[in-house]
Amino acid sequence: MQRLDWKAALIAEMQARGAAQAIDLPRDLSVPDLEYRKVRLRGTFLHDRELYMFSRTNKGKVGLHVVTPMRLDDGRTILVDRGWVPPEKKDPAARAEGQVAGPVALEGVLRRGGWGGSTWFQPANQPAENLWLWLDLPAMAARAGVPEAETAAYVASGPAENPGGVPIGGTARVDLSNNHLQYAITWYALAAILLVIYVLHQSRPVAPPSAKDHDDARL
Repeated sequence: MQRLDWKAALIAEMQARGAAQAIDLPRDLSVPDLEYRKVRLRGTFLHDRELYMFSRTNKGKVGLHVVTPMRLDDGRTILVDRGWVPPEKKDPAARAEGQVAGPVALEGVLRRGGWGGSTWFQPANQPAENLWLWLDLPAMAARAGVPEAETAAYVASGPAENPGGVPIGGTARVDLSNNHLQYAITWYALAAILLVIYVLHQSRPVAPPSAKDHDDARL
């Protein structure tokens, strides 16, 4: 129940950050409270250094996300998840309208990289093939040829439509799953079942001793 309260408070905090007004990208991205904050960027996309996140879905269709380094006006570089494209649009030439040249401005959500699940189930990225299944920001920056890029966080682009319709942004979730109520109900139910079994066991009538028991006692 304590975990339930903790998770509910965390979700409320994440949603509050996502609902707040966008801020200029802070200088220090390692501050914990920045995750899920809306941020404003202005800079130039390095389209020739795209990275691809595979096994991403949109409305039930499997495709990929395009992650592109952006050279900001203040000199920094950050990776931007521009959003989802279908497999047939992986080639930049198939979505040339969306490869906007020159300075652009966008809003997005600040997110952390890294693998968040169990190491037993962690898939292997394939940097040589530019095939990524989870966001290893330092390795991705190196693969893109921008080792100076920020690696404490990346930006998931907002829902503003790109020219040509793809990539489709605004797919970043600002909520977290909370299954602790189901967990609590399950454990309380198991405890109640065990209590019932114990009571039934202790309530069984004791059988009177048989004649054989008396004979065994005399021996």
